[in-house]
Amino acid sequence: MPEAYWEDEKRGLTIYHGDARELVPMLPAESVDLVLMDPPFGHNNNNNGDLIQRWEAVFGDGVTLGAPIPIANDGPEANALFRDLLPELKRVLKPGCCCCCCCCGGGPDPQFARWSLWLGEVFDFVQMIVWDKGPMGMGLRYRRSYEVVLVGKKPGARMAWYDTTKRVENIIRPAAVGKIIPSAVQHPTQKPVELMAHFIRLHSKPGDLVLDPFCGSGTTGVASAKLGRRFIGMDCAEEWVARTAARLGGPMETAKAHLFNQKEDAPA
Repeated sequence: MPEAYWEDEKRGLTIYHGDARELVPMLPAESVDLVLMDPPFGHNNNNNGDLIQRWEAVFGDGVTLGAPIPIANDGPEANALFRDLLPELKRVLKPGCCCCCCCCGGGPDPQFARWSLWLGEVFDFVQMIVWDKGPMGMGLRYRRSYEVVLVGKKPGARMAWYDTTKRVENIIRPAAVGKIIPSAVQHPTQKPVELMAHFIRLHSKPGDLVLDPFCGSGTTGVASAKLGRRFIGMDCAEEWVARTAARLGGPMETAKAHLFNQKEDAPA
């Protein structure tokens, strides 16, 4: 592996700046206990002043967020990026361990349907989880008020599953994970920490290694650290790699602290 952008050896947290297509193949086979990722959806979000950054126009709440923040690889190339990476993610996962992937909810492009089929070509397809984001979503007519998380298992062993309540639904309610309306200093598709923690609890145990090849601003890393998991995060955009490092306890000056909201969350 190349030199880490930032790491905390004591807690087992490592961040790499680079393309997942180059970095994941460098990881040892069967070294990862959970892949939990939120790849670009391929919808060109924010590239032309998309509604993700124009919440004031959607909700009428007077919020002004400034210039949109484009997302790397968020055009048609996102589909190839996702599909090409799946075999490598399978290689690095241990048998029975899971790949959990955030995906869009509805809209004119049925990306979730394609991605479900592609995930099932490589993994044993387990479930499509609906994350109810709460009213009111973006769009016209049928407003997009949910996203999904696709879950696949690497064949060869029983699925890694650590729930003891036997009460896990395939719908995640808003009250269970909270909600984020992204500010101008957050990643435009940032997820609630508790959403990622939900899957980490279900599919890993303390000390396990969680991989997020599209870590963005580090929400999966924050959830992993708080739950006592080791973590490897990767992203091709240095500004978000720096933000991830800062959220995990790295030096804020390295993360260009003046660009970010330091009150958003404390280091893990």
